[in-house]
Amino acid sequence: MTGSNTKSGPILDVQNLTTSFRVDGAWVPVVKDVSFSIGKGETVAIVGESGSGKSVTALSIMRLLQENQSQIEGRIRLDGEDILALDEPAMRDVRGGDIGMIFQEPMTSLNPVLKIGYQVAEVLRRHRGMSASHAEAETLRLFDLVRIPDAKRRLNEYPHSFSGGMRQRAMIAMALACRPKLLIADEPTTALDVTIQAQILELISELQQDIGMAVMFITHDMGVVAEIADRVVVMLRGDKVEEAPAAGLFAAPRHNYTKMLLGAVPKLGGLGESTTPRRFPKLDENGVGEEPANEPDRRAETILEVKNLTTRFAVRGGVLNRPVGSVHAVENVSLSLAAGETLALVGESGCGKSTTGRSILRLLQPAAGSIVFEGQDLMAASPAELRAARRRMQMIFQDPYGSLNPRKTVGAAIAEPMRVHGLKSGPEANVRVGELLELVGLKPEHALRFPHEFSGGQRQRICIARSLALEPSLIVADESVSALDASVKAQVVNLMLDLQKELGLAYLFISHDIAVVERISHRIAVMLLGEIVEIGPRDKILSNPQHPYTKKLIEAVPIPDPAVKRERGGLITEELKSPIRTLDWTAPPRRYLSAGEGHLVMAH
Repeated sequence: MTGSNTKSGPILDVQNLTTSFRVDGAWVPVVKDVSFSIGKGETVAIVGESGSGKSVTALSIMRLLQENQSQIEGRIRLDGEDILALDEPAMRDVRGGDIGMIFQEPMTSLNPVLKIGYQVAEVLRRHRGMSASHAEAETLRLFDLVRIPDAKRRLNEYPHSFSGGMRQRAMIAMALACRPKLLIADEPTTALDVTIQAQILELISELQQDIGMAVMFITHDMGVVAEIADRVVVMLRGDKVEEAPAAGLFAAPRHNYTKMLLGAVPKLGGLGESTTPRRFPKLDENGVGEEPANEPDRRAETILEVKNLTTRFAVRGGVLNRPVGSVHAVENVSLSLAAGETLALVGESGCGKSTTGRSILRLLQPAAGSIVFEGQDLMAASPAELRAARRRMQMIFQDPYGSLNPRKTVGAAIAEPMRVHGLKSGPEANVRVGELLELVGLKPEHALRFPHEFSGGQRQRICIARSLALEPSLIVADESVSALDASVKAQVVNLMLDLQKELGLAYLFISHDIAVVERISHRIAVMLLGEIVEIGPRDKILSNPQHPYTKKLIEAVPIPDPAVKRERGGLITEELKSPIRTLDWTAPPRRYLSAGEGHLVMAH
């Protein structure tokens, strides 16, 4: 990065930006008198929690707000040119050409009826005048750079067949395709694995050095900020409350809100040799909090025993659309879980974490293996027996909004499982709903509201309340805190630990955020291409990783301190392995070696 060497004028100069929305006939400002600039080759991070005005600032710069419902005042200059004075055709040339933008939610930014390769190639043909064949070759190169596995085949797939992380990589490829003067990245790595995140940050850094691209990086991840930012602008409720060089801001934050943001960041390795989960510190108004003491270990008898679990999906092709291969999503996975224990399942997108969780709950049908839950073999269970067992097994999904019915009040959503299973009905169910909402830190009167009236963190609490309605002993939490702000993430993790202590819950915690995993787990299982490559006590896995892949995951975790910015290893250019196998493929025999008590590593 060359932010300190910018001699010419800034690429982006924002002065006194005020953006207002029309509410009930009146203009309500949501970004208020904000000024900042970004020089050639410089990265400026705009940080703050949900609702601080970060994304509205970006959409104002791109002029993507609805005209009759929004009002942009102030001055926005791109390389000296006043963006607010451009007509719409000229602004269309700027978007995607001079300014590239990576949006936070890739599925809403991609056209669901067009192949992903076509959508990226379209940008190259429109803004760089490439021929169809040249654009396709360049798209393939970009897909390889952002580490989309089996890139040539996936050019011709539709967005719905990509995972969330894969869709985000395609969006990043699209934004970088035209080598823009300014890249606006709105939470671009929130849903990505640490290794892919490191790769994307490296790719952006290389482009900066190559073409002097300026970067406006919107995030709530202070680890990423420490890794890439030259300067930091902190926003709170539409105001800029602090601006400073990254090193100075981390070393001596001045505003209490900045101190709170930094205090809520989990630091990998901060728990030393502790073997039990530990709550995040409760921060005071200055962002200071004491590290909580270790809780006594409350694990009891084993309630879940999974052996040689295998789940595959058919790949069809040819004129008759017959099976031509299989996606080996989960291959010979064995694990156990005790009451009151948290086992974290970590690994990159596509490694089989979520499929493992869904297969254990029999939401997906495994091809082989055994699942014994509270002494009952779920693979041999009848539909009625399985329905009864599922009362004691619940799942918290990654996207709380997608798992709540927008037309139902949250009270009805929480009460529904109780009514379906005949546990409670009428006034009795309503009383229990109020108790559950209080248990997760909300109010009983919130039962009458709809999902859209809550923040992301509150919606996740509602999903936790719903999962507790049937008094389960096992909860599978699938990336349940990955998209939340740092302080909200800390609150939800603390809530889960409190509930575990109070109710003796067992958690299968699926995540790619290893710093959070360190806080919440007793044991960690690392997955790669559908297989567990290492499993053991949390402190042993993090302090003494044995498998090369585990080491790679831990090394890629951003360090929230600019003073210890790690040396980048350069772009990884080799093709990612695909989990697709031919129909006659059989898994090779695997051998696990002991690396200490309860610590097993696949021979490699």
